[in-house]
Amino acid sequence: MVRKRMDFKNGVLFQKEYQQFLKSKFYYPDVDPQHGKRVFMDNSGGSLRLKAAVEAKVEAEKFPDCPERIHERSLYLKGLVEEGTKQIMEIVFGAKSGALMTELTASQTMFQAVGTIMENVKWGTNAVTSSIEHPSAYDSMEYYCEKTGREFRVVPANQVTGGVDVDEVMKYVDENTCLLSIMAASNISGNIMDIGEIVRRAREMNPDIYIVSDAVQHAPHGVMDVEKLGVDVMNFAPYKFFGVRGCGFAYVSERVATMRHHKLAGKNPDVWELGTSAPGNFAAMMSVIDYVCEIGTAEVKSDDKRAVFKAGMERIHLQERALLERMLNGTDEVLGLRNMKGVHVYVDTQDLTQRDLIAAIGIDGIGFTECVAEYQKRGITVYERVNTSIYSKRIVEALGLKGAIRVSPMHCQGTDDIDYFLKVTSELAQKYTK
Repeated sequence: MVRKRMDFKNGVLFQKEYQQFLKSKFYYPDVDPQHGKRVFMDNSGGSLRLKAAVEAKVEAEKFPDCPERIHERSLYLKGLVEEGTKQIMEIVFGAKSGALMTELTASQTMFQAVGTIMENVKWGTNAVTSSIEHPSAYDSMEYYCEKTGREFRVVPANQVTGGVDVDEVMKYVDENTCLLSIMAASNISGNIMDIGEIVRRAREMNPDIYIVSDAVQHAPHGVMDVEKLGVDVMNFAPYKFFGVRGCGFAYVSERVATMRHHKLAGKNPDVWELGTSAPGNFAAMMSVIDYVCEIGTAEVKSDDKRAVFKAGMERIHLQERALLERMLNGTDEVLGLRNMKGVHVYVDTQDLTQRDLIAAIGIDGIGFTECVAEYQKRGITVYERVNTSIYSKRIVEALGLKGAIRVSPMHCQGTDDIDYFLKVTSELAQKYTK
């Protein structure tokens, strides 16, 4: 029986031996080969790399053969693209129809998808997004609203939860809204949006509305299910999902797939590929899928790879929730972030079932950038999101902040990693807090 997200409100840790086994599957989890020991807690900026994914990409890249030829090696490489496309659509996205869009980055897929919808749909006078979207989602919506002459509407954030409330979204959506774009989870607070309910209520208001969801932050932590949710577009970035840089993937629904878009004239209407795909990118993502399924096999016995993958992601989420609970509340031996004098946990909701493994914090007496440097000196990699950054300014200010230190561990890390981070945080708070 698969354990669902709500079954364990504070999560369930992997057995230590199993956690260490999983960590061994990643490159450099505890050390930088040139700069020494470090605990990497910037996985929201680009996760630890799965060895099998990197090696699969390298293996495919060794060969000069074009996947469009008919000799054995070319057919093998073409098979990687075809099977990878099938697995990403069916296993990762949970899609039985629609098409896969591939670009160099997930941000490019967002601009491509938003532009295609906004330029093809002739009805509607406005489009809606939220104040805490990643710039690729927010800026693409603003750009194409200006280009197509539509009103650009922005839903404010809930400064308590760090998310966007369904009722608030519905204040901005009406029968003239052609496109709604709400991210699956915040990349600052980790708050998980209720996309299913947002879709349901938006379609009650306007059955023809197109709905986009940026899942780049959420994909490494939870299950994507595009058909169950009813979205038209959802994307993710493999480099934040244990994989490699240089590619972004997006699902587009059947009604979006055949819209007029950038493609070679001779290709079928639902083809989004421009040029020859890199087989190594698909091989790498299939290795990530296999890794998640390996975790899932301990949770569910099934010949349905999608079911096993979902079970693996659910188990990853439970492990991460347990790490988040420990980081926030600590143990008898070490204080948690919530209990440290001079330490602030921003947008800190009590219900951990609605959060991914991210904490946004600050320490009295020291600036965010300086504090990140102090962590680095002590062998911990975190990152600041501040209002002087083009990537962060709008988002942190929407949450009522000037900035935050974003702490984002990963499921393969253990309680020893969390405890060391807490120990260092306590030392910094004592040093700088008056």
